[in-house]
Parts: sequence; C-alpha cells; structure tokens
Amino acid sequence: MRIGLVGAGPWARTVHAPAIAGHRRWTPAGVWARRPEAAAEVAAITGGPVHATFDDLVDACDAVAFAVPPQAQGELVPVAAAAGRHLVLEKPLAADLAAAERAATAIADAGVCSATVLTLRFDPAIRAWLDAVPEGPHGPGTVGTARWLSGALLGGPFASSQWRAEHGALLDVGPHVIDLLDAALGPVTGVEQARRDEPDLWRIGLLHSGGARSSLVLSLRTPVEPTDFEIAITGGLGPDGRGRTALDSRPADAVACYANLLDDLAAAVDAGDPRLPVDAARALHLQRIVDEIVRAAG
Repeated sequence: MRIGLVGAGPWARTVHAPAIAGHRRWTPAGVWARRPEAAAEVAAITGGPVHATFDDLVDACDAVAFAVPPQAQGELVPVAAAAGRHLVLEKPLAADLAAAERAATAIADAGVCSATVLTLRFDPAIRAWLDAVPEGPHGPGTVGTARWLSGALLGGPFASSQWRAEHGALLDVGPHVIDLLDAALGPVTGVEQARRDEPDLWRIGLLHSGGARSSLVLSLRTPVEPTDFEIAITGGLGPDGRGRTALDSRPADAVACYANLLDDLAAAVDAGDPRLPVDAARALHLQRIVDEIVRAAG
C-alpha cells in the first residue's frame, strides 16, 4: 500500500518520514508541503517524489499521513477522506471543535481507516501498563494525576511553532495525557476546574464516568531538562483497593511508536474495519474535552 506525507516540519522530518521510509507494509508515495524545498528534504528521507499540489499527492497514494498544523489538517482531511484515502492524523484534529467535527464526520462518512499519532499509545511498555490497570470506569476512591513539564517552547526545534506558542501545552501534550487518563479511569465526562497561568502553566481537574477524578499540570515553558513526566493512578487498585501504579517515563523512540501505528493501520485496512482505539472518533472525543477546558479556563 502507498502512503503519502503532508508536511515538512521538524516532526515530519524526525518521526513521520523515517518511520514511513522503513516500514514493511507501506510504500512511500511522496511528499507535499507548502514549501517545495522543505518537501524535497523530507522526500530525500522517505523516498518518492515531491508533489506539486496536495491533490497530486492524494491521487498517488492509498493513505495520507498528516504532519501539519491543526488549521491545515482540519481543512485538508475532508478532501483526502472524500477521495477514499486512509489517514494518519496528528493531534489536535483541527484548530477548533467545529472544524474537528467536520473532519471526523467526513472520515466516518467515507468509511476509511484512521489512526491518530498519540505516540504514548503505541509504546509497548505503556500499552502493557494500561492493560494492567483494572478495567474501568473507576469510582470516587480512585484518583489520577498527570504531570508533563517541559521547556520545549523555550528553545529547540518546536520553539518556533506558531500554534504551539499560541495554545501552549494543552493542545500539544494535553491530548496525550488526557487520552491515557481517559483510557485508564473511564471516559471524561466533565471539567471541574481549569486555569492557565503565564507563560504556560495549565492546571486542570477532570471528572470521569464512574466518579473517579484526575488532575493535570502541563507546561511547555518550564526550564527543566529532561522533561518532568508522570502519570499515576492511586486507589481502587490491588487486592486491598489501596494500590498505586505510575508511568514515569515517555517512549525513547517515537519512530518505533509511529511504526507500530502504521502496523495497526495496515491491519485495519486489511480487515476492512475502520474502528481503531485511536481513530478520528477518539481524536474528536479528546478535542471536545480540550475545548471544554479552554472554555472553563476563560
């Protein structure tokens, strides 16, 4: 099967492109980006041509992988879905909830397979951790906590990203954390509190379907190295219901996680079943939570 890549930023160059280039099931079908010279650099990694237009790339492939800002993804995804192309989606799905709903509807109407680049979900150790958490929803005796503090916007390859700079940690790393807490504790049903302090410190409280609660602290402008990361579930675990389980590290190899995503997408295409755990419907669910957090924070 042929897969084309849209985008030529640092995430496209360092994660999407090498994973696509080395995958056993997907053949690179080329690259399209707004800047042809940047697209050529990425195409040198993936193999395949640089396409002159987005439509040319869509015509050349069976699946489209997006590595572009949320606004561009929200505009282009419905076009690719209407053409019957399977999709690799970045998070957030679109720049706002209305655009995300349009994109998810287009994908559902087309019946194509989709997978969202929630990198943590494709790490074998994190998958094993999630599998070991008793199936939810969990009640009021269970509490989730999450901390992701990074200096990514203070310097480095993503510091110049306009959408990350504008929205901070919530739109970039927030979906990863919310996804894991939602999967571990039960679906998020409400936002109990949300606050953003300058320059970029989010403090969030979520309510889950069984009554469990979770709290998140997120930042991409904290001067810390390496990233301070932990997700923990406390209470309601173990034989006495007093256990605790925690993740204290992120995947070391994002390319390997992305390759696992491509494996799962290929298997879904083979089976003719578009229902993946991290499909467009999942991305829309997460975007609805993010939208509620933004509104709660004022």
